[in-house]
Amino acid sequence: MSTLTTPHIDIHRGGDRMKTRVSWLDSKHSFSFGEHYDPDNTHHGLLLVNNEDIVLPGEGFETHPHRDMEIVTWVLSGSLVHQDSLGHSGVIYPGLAQRMSAGTGILHSEKNDSWRISNAPEHQEPVHFVQMWVVPDESGLTPGYQQLEVDDELATGGLVTVASGLPRYRDRTAIAIASSHSALHVARMPGEAAEIRLPEAPYLHVFVARGEVEMEGAGTLYEGDAVRLARSGGQRVTANAPSEILVWEMHARLGGQ
Repeated sequence: MSTLTTPHIDIHRGGDRMKTRVSWLDSKHSFSFGEHYDPDNTHHGLLLVNNEDIVLPGEGFETHPHRDMEIVTWVLSGSLVHQDSLGHSGVIYPGLAQRMSAGTGILHSEKNDSWRISNAPEHQEPVHFVQMWVVPDESGLTPGYQQLEVDDELATGGLVTVASGLPRYRDRTAIAIASSHSALHVARMPGEAAEIRLPEAPYLHVFVARGEVEMEGAGTLYEGDAVRLARSGGQRVTANAPSEILVWEMHARLGGQ
């Protein structure tokens, strides 16, 4: 295993996350969010939000504002309908990378509209997704939106660079974010013994979105678990079952290098 200096590994179990539960929403928060505030758990690197949400059919988040944030949404199952004040609209589904740059301000809604997309009961299912927010390089940017399908790349089982502002990934990034120190990689590990190696970076956030994996230095990680690493990288992650992991690589932190 290769490391930058002495690594720091901090394991956060899925069951310990803060939770928001209402009739239509089951949301689990890796960091402080909304009414859930912990001064010792506000961010890691440049990542401020890692929310795992399950939304029932016909329900969702009504139109609400954002500003000065790069928001990446990753759907695990079902479909999510996005609409915003710039006129963008579309359906986000597994294998589709999507980014919204809030910049100077944007309004958007996100809903599980499976009941409108299809009247067939078997297609009226909850939508399960992870939404992540990272800090942009500067405030006051022009708002924007981008999406691209990456299903074919994910089929390789390796780490796929889904969203990035890091120059090193410019030629292989699916969607761009206005954060030149951050990149999101996703791996769909097809089965037992599938293996990837983590990139080296001052800050890494590894989230097990589905399945179960073994990670060097962290042991067994289950669905919903996360690992926050500092001054680290190069660890092997091996699947114990079909798994999907989300890896944020960050070369700066909130407030400076």
